[in-house]
Formats: sequence, C-alpha cells, structure tokens
Amino acid sequence: MAKVWKYLRRHWMLYAMLIPGLAYIIIFKYIPMYGLSIAFKDYEGIGDIANAQWVGWENFTKLFSKAAFIRSFKNTVIISFAKILFGFPAPIILALFIDSLRKKGLKKLVQTSVILPNFISWVVIYGLMYAILGPSSGVISEILTFFGFEGKIPDLLSSKEYFREVIVGSYIWKSAGIGTIVYLAALTGIDPQLYEAAAIDGAGPWRKTWHISLAGLRTTIIVMLIFRVGEMMHAGFDHIYAISNNAVISVADIIDTYIYRVGLEQGNFSLATAAGFIQSIIGLVMVLITNYVAKKVDPDSGIM
Repeated sequence: MAKVWKYLRRHWMLYAMLIPGLAYIIIFKYIPMYGLSIAFKDYEGIGDIANAQWVGWENFTKLFSKAAFIRSFKNTVIISFAKILFGFPAPIILALFIDSLRKKGLKKLVQTSVILPNFISWVVIYGLMYAILGPSSGVISEILTFFGFEGKIPDLLSSKEYFREVIVGSYIWKSAGIGTIVYLAALTGIDPQLYEAAAIDGAGPWRKTWHISLAGLRTTIIVMLIFRVGEMMHAGFDHIYAISNNAVISVADIIDTYIYRVGLEQGNFSLATAAGFIQSIIGLVMVLITNYVAKKVDPDSGIM
C-alpha cells in the first residue's frame, strides 16, 4: 500500500487530469440515473420523485399496448439497421480511398472536404435538401424542366416510399467524413515495409488493400462496430426531428421522437422514462452480444 501512495504522489498531476472527466461522467451520467425510478412510478412532473407512488411494471405494460410505441420501435430498428448496413462501411471505404492518394495537398483537400458536412446542423441540411429535392422549385426540378421533362417529380421529403432512403443517404453524407479520422489514424500505424514487400511479391492495389490495409484495420473496425451496435436503438433524434414531417411520421417516428412527444409535449414522464429505459437495456444487450461474438472471432478484439 505504501508503494501505491508513493506512486500516486509522484504522478499526482497525471491523475489530477482525470478529475474533469470523472466529474463529467459522475454528474451527467451516473447521478441522473436516479431518474430511471420514474419508469416504475406514477410521476406527473410535480413534486419530489421520491414521493411518487410506485406502480411496478404498469408503465411498461401500457407502453407495449400502444400502437404508436410499437410503430416507433419498428422504425427505430429498420432505420438503425439500414444506417449500420450502409453507413458503417462508408467511412472505411472513404478512408482507404484517401489513404491511397499520394499527393499530400490533394489528400488534405479531400479529407477536409468530406469532414466539413459533420459541422453543419441538420436544420441547415434540411434546407439544402429542400432546395435540391423540392418537387416544384428544387434544383433537380429546374434542371429537368430546362431539358424539357414534363413528368411528375416525386416529393422525396414527403413520400413514405422514399423517405427512409433519404434518411440513410443524408446520414452517410454527413457522418462518413468524420468517421474516417479513426481509420486514417489506424492506417498510419501500418508498417510501410509491408506494402513494399507485397509489391515485390507482385501484389496489386486490391490485394494490398485486402491483405494489409483491411487486415490492419480489423481490430479498429470491430471496436467501432461494437460501439455502433450499442447505439442501434438511437436512430438519431436531431436527424429525424429536423427532416421528418407529418406526412411521413408513420415511417419516420422513432423511439427518441416518441419519448420527446410523450414526455415533453404530453407531460407523461413515467411512460417516456419507461420507453427510454427499454431503449437503454436493449442497447446494453446488443453491446454485450456483439462483444462476445467479436471475442470469439478474434480474441484480441472487443472492448472488455
């Protein structure tokens, strides 16, 4: 024990740097968890939570009896799965493309260009999408009209048939660039001599990418996938809320928007907390399952 205290006194400045991070986690992550008890109480938003009446699993029973929650649960799974299926590989492919560029100036230009959309709010992006995809005054509509097209242009932002494709496409455009940072950092850690040896053996660009680049990214890809699967039940509140409208609510309403509507607009805090609790539990289970599978596939991968 004396050695431990001696070590702590010697490196106290390093441990002091942990204090802001630990304080943030404790104040904003752990202390608010007391509010989860609302899911098991009849709380109307007035008075102390501790004095609210316990109702057990009643809120959860009500929740699963509501068609709106079942719809939002289904939409969350569909949209999140589509974002993972099409959105998760996007930054990997983009990072490999950027890494293949040999001119440093061009590489920096491309990297900066693809990262910039991440700093644009979804409200601004919706305005850009409307200016481009608008059926009457959008850029695409004007171009088609200029070339003599007289058919009906579908309203992609208000069409149930195409809205999920719009959601996934806009998500990839906004997030793919910022996601390349982690993969580009991992690619810099690969020994360049491996590429030189592969070139001597006659390997082409595709074989180098498959056997060296992707192999070097394997651990990073697995860890990022675990984190992404853990967020599967969070399909992006700000994204959906900014872009969706009443015309597409049946295919766009997710658990996050359902919680916002029921909790803040209708004041049913107990029901909204129960929905959030279910969302968190499913996310935890998905992380544990994904991590277990990752450890089976590659013992050196996983987060725990």
